[in-house]
Amino acid sequence: MANASKPRSQRLWYRTLQNIHLWVGLILCLPLVVLGITGSILVVDEELRSLTGDATVRELSGTPADGPMQPVSAILAAARAAAPAGTQPGFLVLPEEPGRPATVRLVAARGGDRGGERGGERPQGTPQGAPQGSPPPQGGPVGMLSIDPVSLAVSGGANPAQASGGFLRTVHILHGNLLIRDRSGRELVGWLGVAMLVLGVSGLVLWWPRPSRWKAAFTVKAGARGIRLHRDLHGAVGIWSLLVFVIVSFSGVYLAFPQTLGAGMSSVLPARDLRAAVTVQPVKGATPIDVDRAVALAQDAMPGAALRSVSPPARPDQAYRIGLAPAGQAHGAPIATVFVDPWTAQVAEVRDPAAYSAGETVIAWQRPLHAGEGLGPLWKWAVFLSGILPPLFAVTGTLMWWLKRKARRAKNAERAAALAAAE
Repeated sequence: MANASKPRSQRLWYRTLQNIHLWVGLILCLPLVVLGITGSILVVDEELRSLTGDATVRELSGTPADGPMQPVSAILAAARAAAPAGTQPGFLVLPEEPGRPATVRLVAARGGDRGGERGGERPQGTPQGAPQGSPPPQGGPVGMLSIDPVSLAVSGGANPAQASGGFLRTVHILHGNLLIRDRSGRELVGWLGVAMLVLGVSGLVLWWPRPSRWKAAFTVKAGARGIRLHRDLHGAVGIWSLLVFVIVSFSGVYLAFPQTLGAGMSSVLPARDLRAAVTVQPVKGATPIDVDRAVALAQDAMPGAALRSVSPPARPDQAYRIGLAPAGQAHGAPIATVFVDPWTAQVAEVRDPAAYSAGETVIAWQRPLHAGEGLGPLWKWAVFLSGILPPLFAVTGTLMWWLKRKARRAKNAERAAALAAAE
């Protein structure tokens, strides 16, 4: 009963939550600031590419050729011819606008084979901004090529060193795995995302105002200075941005641990594994259809949809994976995936976002939400702003702690001096 009469700020649970919020923020402020700033940069990477010179992947060198796009088989053949020995095309992304290049991710050739539409393993982890419908990861990408889909001219770095170069590429790697190339880097980023969620939720509880202070809790008091200024900034900015901050943080955790969180969400909202490949039965003595025929069958299954990506089978028991965007769909929104059996020349499965369950819709939207895509410019800039909040929270939180500590030490010194004088 005595504890119930205490002010909230003096209760054990509140002080414990305060300490968790404080020390998680202080200890992890630098890596969280790095994740926030790099995330904001990646949201506006298109706008920054002309400033940094990182235009090899998304811009064609020289003047783009005029005319219709070449067949997918021709684009893959050009990539195969330009690929270094021991590599082959693994995943093709088609441009959404004229004058942009097609992008081909190169993977290690299977069994020493240098190419072919049917070989190669899938990249480990789908990079941020990759289209929905990317194949499930199995092996690391070893380079990337940009190809004019009209003239088939090849540009960009095919070797790993070139593929990893450039300011924005470095920012991408820093945001995705803190420059740690193995799986532990992505897991570390995932746990930092968990820390962001802890800070967001605990911050909401600590901010929750008394009934008479709701209006003041959403604003910064005019003329506020010192601790009051930093506390008001910390709380007001935090509550106004909380929803976007939590959505972006949660989606980042999902992208780091898709199997774990996907299984957890599926237990609440039933959903298929949208990243899983479709297995087919090879037909002995039969000749599999080529990629152009597979694309035509996929487009017949979804009339009017625009071709966005093509993933040739990595093994004889895999289907073609064709990504298609329905007409009028916003940039970055989840696209449909059509699986085509190369042996029977039939559509094996269609994964259309319009027919997704609630759980599948939630899962499919995690990447666009994190990248600031799919919901128009307002969401894009909201995500951008959410990335520059960690520095603000780090500065105001650290200054509040330091000023309180300084004031407490001064008060203790005064008390000690008074006791000494009394003696």
